[in-house]
Parts: sequence; structure tokens; C-alpha cells
Amino acid sequence: MDPLLLISLLVFFMLLLLGWGLYSFLQSKQQKSEWGTRVKGESLKVSQGKTSEKNKSPVQQAFEYVLERLGQISKPKDQAQISRIREKLVTAGFRNSRAPINFLGSRILLAIVLGMSFLAFGTEATREMSSPYAFPGILVLCMVAGFYAPQIWLNSAINQRKERLVDGFPDALDLMVVCVEAGLGLDQAMNRVGQEIMMGHKDLGEEFNLLNLELRAGLSRAQALRNLVQRTDLADIRSLVALLIQTDRFGTSVGQALRVHSDSMRLNRRMKAEEKAAQLAVKLMIPLILFIFPSLMVVIGGSGLIRLMNNFADF
Repeated sequence: MDPLLLISLLVFFMLLLLGWGLYSFLQSKQQKSEWGTRVKGESLKVSQGKTSEKNKSPVQQAFEYVLERLGQISKPKDQAQISRIREKLVTAGFRNSRAPINFLGSRILLAIVLGMSFLAFGTEATREMSSPYAFPGILVLCMVAGFYAPQIWLNSAINQRKERLVDGFPDALDLMVVCVEAGLGLDQAMNRVGQEIMMGHKDLGEEFNLLNLELRAGLSRAQALRNLVQRTDLADIRSLVALLIQTDRFGTSVGQALRVHSDSMRLNRRMKAEEKAAQLAVKLMIPLILFIFPSLMVVIGGSGLIRLMNNFADF
């Protein structure tokens, strides 16, 4: 391998590790601050994703300006496509009004960065290739990968956030049952659940707090619950919202309905866990056959095979 290419890869991975370490440090510092606020007895406020301009560094402002300009260039004329991008970003937890433009700009910027990086460091690597189409082909491939990488990252962020919401939903439902059976109304119960579950499951707490803000703004309960389903796009929350709307419409007991739904949800989660446990034996066959079985055969029969080869060599 070319030494220049090897050094470039090492520098890239070093910067990647440093960035990941800095991000982890800032996240832990923020979580520590939130826990300190909670210990003092103060209420946590939901972050709306709007950072004040005076707290932004000049580098961050310049970067956002570049993203916004590139996003305006690549902005589609179809408003329905922009709405779909905005819905995906909201599902991933990005509610800033400029998030769709920044997302579109990041696709163009990353394509340019990867293309320029290949022009700077990949020329020597493709010089030894005999095909004349190797250099332009790999260059186009790098730019296409940079263009579609934000979309792949967005889908991954949506799936991870959905997993976090699903993990925290049983706890929220149990808290809601306790609050309703203690005498609180449904709106007050959801408000209390949003405050209490914020530290353990931040994403779900933000969704409940946003739901409470919509209710305080005068939106009907049914519409606010439907907005919750649209933001999360989860089957468990969709079934809970349908149950709450029907309960509110027909005037049945909210506590009993929530308890029955909680029991059915626990049963479904138990069945899914048993299904995954039953699939474990089949999934283990691939690593057993590819990795463990050949090593075991070498250990068991290797010494005998070497001895047989030595005996045949003596003849």
C-alpha cells in the first residue's frame, strides 16, 4: 500500500476517534448537568432544538451558512418532497425549521468533500491500475457515496430513536396507569409522565412534553394524540392513541383501559422475546460453521495429520 494513502487513512481515523471522544464528553457533561438540576428539585424544560445565535461560534455559523446556501441550491421545487424530508427529520428528533435545508446542503457538501479528498489522496492509488476508467469511476463512486450517506445516516437515526422510544414506552404506560388510578386526569397524567420519564428516556419525555404543549396551546386532545403518532411512527403508540381516543369518545374508564392495554403490550413483548430466543439457535449456525467448526477440526485432527505426513515422508 502507498505510504501516503496509509498515512491519510491513519489521520482520518485519528480525527474520527477524537471527534467521537469529544462528542461523548459533551454528552456526558450535559447529562451530568441535567441530573444535577433534577437533584436540586428543579423541573427540566424541553429543548426545542433552537440554539441562540449569540452562543454559536463563528465556525459553526459559517458552517451553517454554507449548508444553508448549498441546501437552497439543491432544494427541490416539489413541496411534497420537502414535507417528506421534514417528517423524517422530525421522526429522527430534529425539529429545527432549517433542518431540511441543512440536510439537503449536507448531501452536496459531503459529496464535494469526498470527491476532493479522493482527488487529493486517491490519485497515487489509482495510478497503478491499468483501466483508464478506474480514476473517474472511483471518483464518481465517492461522490455518490457522499451524496447518499446523509440519507443512510438519517434512516439509522430514525431506527435508533424508535428503539429508544419502544424501550421507554412500557415504563411510561405504567406511570400513566399509576397517575390515572391515583385520581389525575388524562392530560395531567401525560404531563406528569413527561416530567418523570425525561431523565430515564429523554426522547419519550420530549414527545410527551410536546404533546402537553400542544394541548395547552388549544389543540384538541384527539388531534394532539394523532400528531404524536405522526411524529413517532410506532405501532405501540398508534394503538395507545386509538385506545385513548375511543375511551374519550365513549366515556369508558381510562384506568381500566390503560391497564388492559399494558397487559396486552407486555404479552406481545414477551412473545417477541421468545421468538427472538427461538431464532438464536438458527442464527448461531453460521458462525459455528464458518469459524468455530474449522478451528475445532484443526485442533482435533491437526496433530494426527502432521504425524501421518511425517510417517509417509519417512517412506
